[in-house]
Amino acid sequence: MLTTFNAKLQKLMPVLTPLSLVIGVFLDEIGGHLRFLVPWIFAVMTFAGSISINFQGLRSVRKHPKFILLTIAFLHILMPIWAYILSILVFDDHLLTVGFILSVAVPTGVTSFIWVSICNGNKPLGLSIILIDTLLSPIVFPLLSKIAVGQKVMIDTTSIMLDLIWMVVLPSILGMIVNEWGKADFVSKLNRVFAPMQKLSIFLIVFINSSVIAPYIKNISWEIMDIILLVLVVSLSGYSFCILIGHFLWRKMDLITTFVFTGGMRNIAVGVVVASTYFPARSVLPVVFGMLFQQVLASQFGKILEKYQQKFNLEY
Repeated sequence: MLTTFNAKLQKLMPVLTPLSLVIGVFLDEIGGHLRFLVPWIFAVMTFAGSISINFQGLRSVRKHPKFILLTIAFLHILMPIWAYILSILVFDDHLLTVGFILSVAVPTGVTSFIWVSICNGNKPLGLSIILIDTLLSPIVFPLLSKIAVGQKVMIDTTSIMLDLIWMVVLPSILGMIVNEWGKADFVSKLNRVFAPMQKLSIFLIVFINSSVIAPYIKNISWEIMDIILLVLVVSLSGYSFCILIGHFLWRKMDLITTFVFTGGMRNIAVGVVVASTYFPARSVLPVVFGMLFQQVLASQFGKILEKYQQKFNLEY
């Protein structure tokens, strides 16, 4: 029953995620009162997503060190620079620029492993990237936030670092320990229980944090439409750059697939939590709107990768 329910949620994520945002906007007073729950929900969600991951993935560091370094550089150097360039070209607004940088500076999404698995990517390599990037997030994300903000907005980077450790790193390590030390049957049962909870947690986080941007959405303007459009462009270009880079650097389909999903997807939920806690509301807009396209684009690029493999006849 839980497996069937989880499968239905997985299929409906491209619909339910934006629907959660819309409902959250109209019920913003309720969401505002529930914001204290978000860090706890996110910690549970991260733990749920990490139960299927073990420490074996770290062995890929020795086999593919350049691949991992390039992925980390793409996530936290190339894409933030690209988001910065696009945002200053379209908007003359420092807070929005900060928001666009934050939206791509967050660590790669734990859910990227799902798409790596579905599309026959290199699962151990995908795991190692997720683990390394998650463990680096308390250092990398506050640093990028500080660079993006400059001197115009004061932020508490120490608090951001501590929040990331408790919301992302500790639950991830706990989930991996359970996977590593738990019996196979026990881990399998936990996965069945927590898999739908992870997806429901995403919807709840989007619903609650939508209260932050409710005033802007209720008075929707051409500027809001421009922000949503640019978020889509940034998201699309991230996946597209990964395919382009992968095409020239590797001729193995499993490596290209792994790069596309670990480089294209983001743990946007943690970005929303941090942005809504430590940054002005306008900076949260690009981060929250990123949730609209994450799962939709992942499914579409899964189909694109399939056609790409057929066209170039690449081996996995």
